[in-house]
Amino acid sequence: MSPTRRFEGRHALVTGAGSGIGLEIAARLAAEGAHVTVADRDAGLADRAAAEIGGTALHLDVTDAEAVAAIDLTPGVPDILVNNAAVCSDTPLPRMSEQEWDTDLATVLKGPFLVCRTLLPRMAARGSGSVVNIGSINASAYYGNDAYSAAKAGLESLTRSLAVRYGRAGVRVNLVAPATIRTPIWNERLARDPALMERLARWYPLGRIGSPEDVANAVLFLASAEAAWITGTVLRVDGGLSAGNAQLVTDILTEDYLA
Repeated sequence: MSPTRRFEGRHALVTGAGSGIGLEIAARLAAEGAHVTVADRDAGLADRAAAEIGGTALHLDVTDAEAVAAIDLTPGVPDILVNNAAVCSDTPLPRMSEQEWDTDLATVLKGPFLVCRTLLPRMAARGSGSVVNIGSINASAYYGNDAYSAAKAGLESLTRSLAVRYGRAGVRVNLVAPATIRTPIWNERLARDPALMERLARWYPLGRIGSPEDVANAVLFLASAEAAWITGTVLRVDGGLSAGNAQLVTDILTEDYLA
């Protein structure tokens, strides 16, 4: 149990919360007192996660405009919305199909648009709300995954637009941009290449890969009253990767310089 209860009596909706980063965010919000609606397109994952954290399951495909418009708001308009649902194609751009491109953009960018279109006007009418979008450092530099990266860049722009549009209505909109995070999505590749994470860690100034807890810490801060005068910002949770290339510096300079 968390030592603090920053979200006692609050309602949070987290998309893509059936596993990985989304589940960790949902669990942490619940531990700090929030009633959490666990939204996921996989009904089994949503049901299991909701039961695990004591929340409510919502079977939702964020790319389905009709389903999003019909979100059950019986628990009330969410005080906190976390747009986390995402997919990521590994196909190189020259061989990427239009369907793969469309799928990445629909989930990563269109999904948050649809959910925000449904919920933000109601938050604004109430006069309060906090939205945290889950972006990626892929939005600001090239690390592969062309369609996913383009969609995450669009999500950063959408975050700024919504922050300005809804700020005077009492709604804050921010974005957390993680780098490599160890989640189950890596399991298949790690089965083929067990040393992958150790190699990737060399590129990070803090010397390790991130965890879902690292992302959840940032999300809960931005969603809380502690960030009451923060909106339209991008908070990078990247172990220092965007600040500079630790491995390159190590290769160029002497060990004494880095000591």
